[in-house]
Amino acid sequence: MDREVLDFVVKKTHELMDAASCSSEAKAAAQVWLDAVGTDREAAETAKYIAELEADIVTVDGLISFAQSEAGASVFGADNAKNIAAHAREIKAAGAKYCDCPACAAVEAILEKKELM
Repeated sequence: MDREVLDFVVKKTHELMDAASCSSEAKAAAQVWLDAVGTDREAAETAKYIAELEADIVTVDGLISFAQSEAGASVFGADNAKNIAAHAREIKAAGAKYCDCPACAAVEAILEKKELM
């Protein structure tokens, strides 16, 4: 992997891990990948990491559906869930494909580089 791409992905991986909205699975995969960088396990762990990120990123439509559900209301609180759904509809109208929380934003940035990883 090119050094510039590696540095970018490492930076975004740390942002992902620091995000309150990062799932435990993504955080674990991120740490395993970071630990594998520069070793003979790097290629295999990169493939696993990308697969985990692709599974975890939330589409804007998924965010809207979740925020409007009972589960979303219990996670976010009823009023906040309505605000999140409205925000998601706004970013969708502006062309967003994915949730724009810190975790999803980091994942989206990493996945934009996946062909170079």
